[in-house]
Amino acid sequence: MQRYACTVCDYVYDPASGDPDNGVKPGTPFHELPDDWVCPDCGVGKDLFEIDSN
Repeated sequence: MQRYACTVCDYVYDPASGDPDNGVKPGTPFHELPDDWVCPDCGVGKDLFEIDSN
């Protein structure tokens, strides 16, 4: 699954890990994150993420 990076703080959302601290189970693809999900590090919305090139 594709990883996505925050363009503000460089946090990387990895679907393999999910975001369990915010209720997102491992294995959840980025496009299935809730609309109100925000970057756990800086608080910006999903619209400020892009595919991780690393």
